[in-house]
Order: sequence, then structure tokens, then C-alpha cells
Amino acid sequence: MDPHVLLVDDEPGIIKGLSHSLQREGYIVSSAGDGVEGLRMAREISPDLILLDLMLPGLDGLSICRKLRESEKTDSIPIIMLTAKGDDVDKIVGLEMGADDYIAKPFNTRELLARMKAVLRRTGEHRPDEDRPIRYGEFRIDPDSRTVTISGQPTQELSAKEFDLLHLMARHPGRVFEREQLLDSVWGMEHYDTRTVDVCVGRVRKKIERDPTNPRYLVTRWGVGYSFVAERKDAP
Repeated sequence: MDPHVLLVDDEPGIIKGLSHSLQREGYIVSSAGDGVEGLRMAREISPDLILLDLMLPGLDGLSICRKLRESEKTDSIPIIMLTAKGDDVDKIVGLEMGADDYIAKPFNTRELLARMKAVLRRTGEHRPDEDRPIRYGEFRIDPDSRTVTISGQPTQELSAKEFDLLHLMARHPGRVFEREQLLDSVWGMEHYDTRTVDVCVGRVRKKIERDPTNPRYLVTRWGVGYSFVAERKDAP
């Protein structure tokens, strides 16, 4: 079952953008815009992870964290604090209240996703699909070693962003990704130049395609974006 994340934040833009990004990564997302509603939902749905803003109307994040840790039903739910404050005191207080991690706004979406995975691993709740090796016929991607092999032979080494882009698309074969979606997921919200995606796709093709001018795997969907084309077979 996909991990269920509760996002508690009073900024509609963050709720909308982050919910969209998390859902693309395979998470189930519920959200609340104030502290009272966030606490109620946490108690009601017992999510696998809570992304909790520090400054909230009605009830602040520290108070929510403390109340959740006081209840046997919710004391083991992993919590990552989100805040615009960068003060180390806030971080220390949040961790002392029982938060599992802390990330300051504005944050990189990929960094947040990595921290979520790390927290879920530590708490033993889930291993998301993106951690598992996947195979498409002769094509294999191993996230742990961050390597790609074709017919058992390693391709030219991919850079971090090249691998992240390829891995994201390969986990959703046939899905068409708009350039803006890829920018958000791979580079983070602070990047806006869609040409970055085109350049990265071109580099990946040179490393994985037999004929980069006539790609078999990473294809262009004209007027929309890019898609990974392959029949998926999960690796043993």
C-alpha cells in the first residue's frame, strides 16, 4: 500500500504544489490548513507520515507534535517539521518535542522527498516503489547503486540529475511528463527554465539509446513533453 502523508500547512500554494509532487511520487496525500484540523485528521486517519508546519493558526506545530506524542495511538507517527524559521532553537525544540526531522522553507522538493524516505526507512513503515530495482526487458535500473545496464552492460555513467530524471520517468512507463512537472520533481521549485529539461533529456539519450536521434526509451511527445516507453517487468 502506498504511504499516506498528512500535510498540515496554512499556505494554499504549498499545499497545492507539494500535494501534486507527492502524488506523482506515489504517495496518498491528505491536507489541513490549520492546526486544529491537522490534529483532528492526524488522530482520525493515523497517517504514515506527517509534514507539519511550525507556524499555524489555531494550534501551532509544536503543540500538535506534543499532543500526538502524548497519545499511544499517535505517538509513533513520523513527523517532519516544516517552517520558514531557520533558528537552531526552533529546530532543537521541535526535535525535543518528538519530531523526527526538520526542514526549513523554502526547501527543495527532491531534498524533502529524500528526507521522507529516510524517515520512513528508520521507522520501518514503508519502502516506496522508487527504491526497488526495475527492469524493462534488457533495460535495468538499480536505485541503490544508481546504475543503468542494458543487456547486462553498464551504460555511460549518468549524473545525479540525469539519473533522477530517467528513474522518475521509468517508474511511470507510458506517462507523459510535461517539462514543468520534470523541473519541479527533479530540480525543485526554484528552477524555471524548461530548456534545462531538454538539455538533460538529450544527455540521457546519448548515454542509454543505441540511436539518440531515434530514441527507443525516452521519447518526445510533441507539444507536451517526454515519456518513457517500455513494457515494465519488475526485477527479482
